[in-house]
Amino acid sequence: MKAIRVHEFGPPETMRLEEVPGLTPGPGQVVVKVSAIGVNPVDTYIRSGLYRPDMKLPYTPGLDAAGVISAVGPDVNHRRVGDRVYVAGSLSGTYAEELLCREFQTHPLPEGIGFGQGAAIGVPYGAAYRALFQRAHALAGETVLVHGASGGVGIAALQLAVAAGLIVIGTAGSDKGMELVLAQGARHALNHHTAGYMEQLTELTCGKGVDVIVEMLANVNLDHDLAALAKDGRVVVIGSRGRVEIDPRSAMGREAAILGMTLFNATEKELASMHAAFSAGLANGTLRPLVSRELPLAEAAAAHHSVLEGSTLGKIVLIP
Repeated sequence: MKAIRVHEFGPPETMRLEEVPGLTPGPGQVVVKVSAIGVNPVDTYIRSGLYRPDMKLPYTPGLDAAGVISAVGPDVNHRRVGDRVYVAGSLSGTYAEELLCREFQTHPLPEGIGFGQGAAIGVPYGAAYRALFQRAHALAGETVLVHGASGGVGIAALQLAVAAGLIVIGTAGSDKGMELVLAQGARHALNHHTAGYMEQLTELTCGKGVDVIVEMLANVNLDHDLAALAKDGRVVVIGSRGRVEIDPRSAMGREAAILGMTLFNATEKELASMHAAFSAGLANGTLRPLVSRELPLAEAAAAHHSVLEGSTLGKIVLIP
């Protein structure tokens, strides 16, 4: 089979499409024939060597995918050959025609949800769910600001928050992005390229401030976030590309909290909880991953360049 392999850390062009041996499942494992692969910013950080410099080389990138189970190993009781699944994490890497994973790294993909959409679930919806509910403990009726709400994680956070009864304000960087944010259920959309756009939050919240902020670029926004919070407000940092200076007094009077988050810290129980929520949301129509672009697996480098540019609406997926 063919798979992308990384033999040294570096730019996107270090990824090469190669012929590799086929996969055989061991006890408690399954093989998935891949139909679509999710491309996430964390994939680019790992490939560059910035995030997991301890990663053993060579390796196949990727955490998310969707497809059909093609083989099962001994002691697999809940998956069968032919099952449609989405994959959140694997043993072999997802940028490939087939992948190997533990049984419960796969999750049923309902009919009516395309494989491209399935490949857009794991990291984006997992990060959004962990930020909103496992870290910020957001409650129905609270107001949440989602920065970068037109991207993969942003759309996931927006859909999850709306489904849970939160009042959502989303930001985007273009008119088209703002239209998408509103179409996904946000009460208000703001253009984050407009000077002073955060000042509009006072009026939009009747002077109260926002209860929860989902932050994708903390090095740019965090100081402004703290000033926009309501009393007992929480900022959850999902992403940052550098250091930032803040005024702690903005947090003191509000008794606000800055919460870090990484999906890799989620326990097995927390992972099971979030995927149960995703299963319900996919089935009842409240969660609908948005794929805006599909590229051949051989163009993985182009996909990484596009993800780093940050201007894509929705998700980019690779097709083997």
